Order: sequence, then structure tokens, then C-alpha cells
Amino acid sequence: MKHDISSEHRQYLRRGKQKTVLVNAARLGLLALLLGLWELVTALGWADPFLLSSPSRIVKTIASLYTEGTLFYHIGVTLAETLIGFFSAILLGCTVALLLWWSEPLRRILEPYIVVLNALPKIALGPLIIIWCGTSSRAIVFMTILVTVILVILHMLSAFMAADEGKLLLLKAMGANKLQLLTKLVIPSSLPAFVSMLKVAVGMSWIGSIMGEYIVSRAGLGYLIVYGGQVFKLDLVMAATVILCFLAALMYFLVALLERKLIKTQES
Repeated sequence: MKHDISSEHRQYLRRGKQKTVLVNAARLGLLALLLGLWELVTALGWADPFLLSSPSRIVKTIASLYTEGTLFYHIGVTLAETLIGFFSAILLGCTVALLLWWSEPLRRILEPYIVVLNALPKIALGPLIIIWCGTSSRAIVFMTILVTVILVILHMLSAFMAADEGKLLLLKAMGANKLQLLTKLVIPSSLPAFVSMLKVAVGMSWIGSIMGEYIVSRAGLGYLIVYGGQVFKLDLVMAATVILCFLAALMYFLVALLERKLIKTQES
């Protein structure tokens, strides 16, 4: 059944769409301006293109990697490590957060240790990770999980603990047990916080995978960055960095789409 809307509401929706189009156009225009200035500065010799590279040199480097048949290989290696670490950290972190919410004594015992682990520079554990996991991709995945999982635990535990006390008391008064409290109130009310956590975890998982590839890798975008720096191929460093930015932005965009779907589901 179709619902008629007023002309004022229709105009409001039209203005909202126009604003979205203008914002997107401004974003693309700003990006094009920055890339143009970057290219101009290096082309005129105001900055050394060997040190700063340039958009055209980056495109040529990416094209060269594609021609050599190594571009998608390195992208695939890093993407696989990041995704495995990301989803493993989400699953493990949410499970631990649920256990800590479920058991107050366990939460009071472990919470200080989790905070300390969160403050610990994970790169300091690099030599131990190599000893534990070897020099394969397992070490990189482990580093990704290590960097991301503590953040997931802290964010989701805070979300679970922030459930409305009045609603909790009402459900308890109606005879709800702890499992019912969890499934009927705590988890549904934490969905917005879950999506927000995913946005942060996206960045942390990329940091973890690249950090792991800095320590030990034979392939991947982090390997290209390290190798390019060692042999002073800064175009290669910049090209790998640009690809990383694109992949991270794409992953963030997918999480944003998930957020929109959840919002529409809750509103309907």
C-alpha cells in the first residue's frame, strides 16, 4: 500500500538528496585538486619526484606490478591476512566480552589485565610472535588478532554494560533469566555500538597486518613497502600505500553499508 507524502516532505527529501550529491562532488573535487597540485609540484621541479613521487609515477608503478603479474598476488596475500585476523578478532573479542558480562567475578579479575594489554605496544611482542608462530602468514594473522581483539573486547563490554538498567529491572521483575536478558535486551541494544566498533576494528586490523608484514613477510603490500624503502624505490612505497588506502576505505564502506541496513531494520 502506497503512502502519499506532502509536497513539503517531498521537497525536504529532494534537498537531502541534493546535499548528498554536493558533498560527494566536493569530496571528489578536493581529491582531484590535491592530486593535481601534487602532480604539478613535482612536474615543475618544486619538489624532488624521487622523494615525493607523483600520481603519474604511482600509476606507472601499479601498472608495472600488474604487467609483471604480482599486483593481485600481493594484494591477495595482505587482504587474506587482514580479513582472517579481522573476523577472528571480532569473534574472539565478542565471545570474551560476553563471558565478562555474564560473570562479574571474572570481569573484576580480568579487566585490569585487559587494560594493561591494550596499553602494551604490540610491536614489542614481534620477536616472540616469530618464535611462537614462525615466519609464515600465521605470525601476521596472529599480530592482526592481537592488535584488534583487545579493542573489540573493551568496546563490546562497555556496550553490554550500558544496557538500560530500568529495562533490565523490568525484565527481571517479569521473571527473565540471564540468558533472556542477554538475548532480549543486552545484545539488541548493543548493535549500534557493535557497528561503531567494526569501523574502528577495520583500521586496527589493517594496522596489525601491515605491522606483521613489517616484521616478517615474503609477500604482501607491507612487504612491498619495506622492500621499496630498502632499495629506495619510493614510487613502489607510495603505490603500495595508495592501494592500502583504497582497500581500507572499501572495507570501511562495506561496514557503513551494514550500518545503514541495521538502521533501516530497526526503524521498520
